[in-house]
Amino acid sequence: MEIKKAVIPVAGMGTRFLPATKSMPKEMLPVIDRPVIHHVVEEAINSGIDDIIFITGRSKRSIEDYFDDSPELENHLKMKNKEKMLKIVQDISSMVDIHYIRQKEPRGLGDAILTARKHINDEPFAVLLGDDIIVNEKPCTKQLIDNFIKYGRSTIAVEEVPRDKTGSYGIIQGKPLDDSLYIMDDIIEKPAPEDAPSNIGAIGRYVFTPEILDCIKKTTAGVGNEIQLTDGIRLLKEKQKVYAYKFTGKRYDTGDKIEYVKAIIDFALNNEDMQEQIKEHITGLGM
Repeated sequence: MEIKKAVIPVAGMGTRFLPATKSMPKEMLPVIDRPVIHHVVEEAINSGIDDIIFITGRSKRSIEDYFDDSPELENHLKMKNKEKMLKIVQDISSMVDIHYIRQKEPRGLGDAILTARKHINDEPFAVLLGDDIIVNEKPCTKQLIDNFIKYGRSTIAVEEVPRDKTGSYGIIQGKPLDDSLYIMDDIIEKPAPEDAPSNIGAIGRYVFTPEILDCIKKTTAGVGNEIQLTDGIRLLKEKQKVYAYKFTGKRYDTGDKIEYVKAIIDFALNNEDMQEQIKEHITGLGM
């Protein structure tokens, strides 16, 4: 079964990047010349997604503006004969079908996904968190979709995380089927290192059967007094198998300041127009 719809929650407050995010969504922070959210949407498109539902909140209007037409800018670029930049701007507004649903108050990731229920229309769907950039020739979401097509069951992306950082992830307990695939026995939201069943953490990519929405609806407020997606996944695994897949690729958690800076440096080093000057600058630091 094809996966054509994706939910991208972008309603978070982005408090780790204050004061910058007081007036700008964290998902719009630039990585060189494209905001973080551009890379997330590109991953969805390159995975075969053609219908995206953004779950937004207050102060997220600039995300809508970014993916919308911009007649004034386009006319300006035409007048200046900047055809290359004009094409880039026009391509952004025609990338994919995009819909926006407002999460009226920040009640957690599970609640954000649940707001898309009517649009999902009982179909399997992907979820991509708006502050994770994952770089790989085969997109992470496509890796999950391929596993979903093979087994017909929900699949979440995971990776090994440092033991002292388990409190930042949903940590899985599962039976390995091979080097990259687990059948999930349990998932615990943000456990302390001494309570974590493993160091395998869920990251911001998922492919779900539509039954996850019923499971989320049955959950009550959990960690942080929010409706947690992990609690919905725990209910789902009681009804059907849930798989955890160790994706291949390089992940940047751009909601973390250090990871955000690493993303900028790595993207600059992979940019033909910038890499030599950046290398010279790094060498000149003598560190």
